[in-house]
Amino acid sequence: MDRPERLDTQSADGAQLNLDALYQIAPSCFTEATDPKSGKIKRVVNFDVLRQLLGDEAVEDATEAYEFNWVGKQEARAEVLRPIYKTLRPVKEDSVDWDNTQNLYIEGDNLEVLKLLQKSYLGKVKMIYIDPPYNTGNDFVYHDDYSLTDSEYEELSGALDEYGNKYFRNTDSNGKYHSDWCSMIYSRLIVSRSLLTEDGFIFISIDDNEQSNLKKICDEVFGESCFVGNIIRATGTTTAQGTNSLGKSFDYALMYAKSVDYIVGGIELSEKDKSRYDLSDEKGAFSILQLRRTGGEDRREDRPSMYYGIKAPDGSIVYPKGPTGYDSRWRVGEDTYKRMLANNEIYFKENEEGYKVYYKFYLEGRTKRPSNLWNDIEGNKKAQIDLKSLIPEKVFDTPKPIEFIQRLANIGNVSKNDIVMDFFSGSATTADAIYRLNSQENTSIKFILVQLPEVTDETSEAYKAGYKNICEIGKERIRRAGKKIKEEHPEAKDLDTGFRVFRIDESNFENVERTPKDYNQDELDLFLNNIKSDRSDLDLLFGCMLDWGVQLSLPMNSEEVEGKMIYTVNDGDLVACFDKEVTDNVVRAMADKQPLRVIFRDSCFDQDADKINIYETFKQLLDWSDKDVEKNIRVI
Repeated sequence: MDRPERLDTQSADGAQLNLDALYQIAPSCFTEATDPKSGKIKRVVNFDVLRQLLGDEAVEDATEAYEFNWVGKQEARAEVLRPIYKTLRPVKEDSVDWDNTQNLYIEGDNLEVLKLLQKSYLGKVKMIYIDPPYNTGNDFVYHDDYSLTDSEYEELSGALDEYGNKYFRNTDSNGKYHSDWCSMIYSRLIVSRSLLTEDGFIFISIDDNEQSNLKKICDEVFGESCFVGNIIRATGTTTAQGTNSLGKSFDYALMYAKSVDYIVGGIELSEKDKSRYDLSDEKGAFSILQLRRTGGEDRREDRPSMYYGIKAPDGSIVYPKGPTGYDSRWRVGEDTYKRMLANNEIYFKENEEGYKVYYKFYLEGRTKRPSNLWNDIEGNKKAQIDLKSLIPEKVFDTPKPIEFIQRLANIGNVSKNDIVMDFFSGSATTADAIYRLNSQENTSIKFILVQLPEVTDETSEAYKAGYKNICEIGKERIRRAGKKIKEEHPEAKDLDTGFRVFRIDESNFENVERTPKDYNQDELDLFLNNIKSDRSDLDLLFGCMLDWGVQLSLPMNSEEVEGKMIYTVNDGDLVACFDKEVTDNVVRAMADKQPLRVIFRDSCFDQDADKINIYETFKQLLDWSDKDVEKNIRVI
């Protein structure tokens, strides 16, 4: 029997994800070949068969085609596919309610974070909202051209934060002013799309500087048919533009769906809308709409079934327009009308000409179709007031209004236990909005926020107040927002107002890709224990969860058996032990938890025979087959 396999410790391979998706819709274009690296059999594409399946729609090299291109696009696309050898390390001391919360706050370059989350959150995120840099010439833009030499990069950017993250300011003197921004957003959108559920949506705030380019990029990434609309949001302030251009009092939010079969949710009625419901009965307030259909031409074949007489309260018979032929019609067929009448949903209104027929529509539970012009939400000044109610100093220049994020969630049909992601989280308005939504709607929506720890200016109020980077601002806002919500809603005892903090870092493992002859004697023990000395059990546990596709928000506990610590994630989704000299009783205690996945550290065992023995133990205790144990047990 083979020894336990090692856990793959790199992020998802973007090319492999694409191949897996293609296999789902066109398995016949795949064949098998030997992987030269591992020696194992793997699936590969037979392009001749694929071309046959595509028929006349396949093209090798079109001399002329409609497309949007820029310098660096090919490299940005290639970067999406490259796996990375990094991890997310837990920062328990910065977190709130670590053991129980299902919310995440992650510090680091968002492209790298998105790659790391692909295995665990592929197709799991219901809504993504981002407010990326608007490319005004002053904002930070993430630079992803890893083909640059160190000296070239330092000359270009001259900026590394305290955690080694790379960023630079994209001034309009840069020859690739628009191209760099397009490459930055393009790669991130490609990866983020894979995280969306099939009924998910993404919203992207933007202004005029890159709105047209962003629309073209989104059409390519999500598909033109998945474009839902361009929301115009009144900011409540007028900003100066160029010397000879108009001032600006709004920005945009592009909305795209993951699937062409999207359904947009309704928004809450305004007080003006509610005032129209001025009639009532035992079911509550209602308004009326005439049952006779008016307007343009309808399908002629439908008219006979919609043209019939209705008996009014005085016994007279009412027709849609009059008994002169099929020149008008009711909105519903006769059977539906009878059902509505029995349900007290028909309303008769008398005038000088007799009776007119209406149907009732009730206020309770009613929403309205959202417009793309949003001038009824308080703007940026209110957003600053909301933030200052939590942090008195002006710590962030451009927070978004809480109500704006809440409305996006409503039209994105976010509910129950859905996940909302924001990977340009800034001042963490999204977390604040989700807390409020959960308190108002009795839901358990979870958030994942990602933010590069951009340093604050030493002359700013934020820096003087002790916030050395934007992540410190975001985390503090979430802490205070959660505390405030708890105070306002003492009855909501199960409301999750916590969050787990993670920080991106280099892999938990030393690089042992060199051959033995390249090592000196002191380094040879890397082959026996390649885990970095500064890594804790929690580092290893969450690294394994990432690498094996287990969500980081799941509850977990630990217990000690014969001096060895056993970690259990979500009642058995993953069970791990990283101590040395694991005994049979420890293995049996792990098996008692009915695990779906089992992780050991390589150094848990003195010799290979001990590793192989765990196969037999789990087979006996859990009735696993050889394939089960090979699939379910890994070592690091």
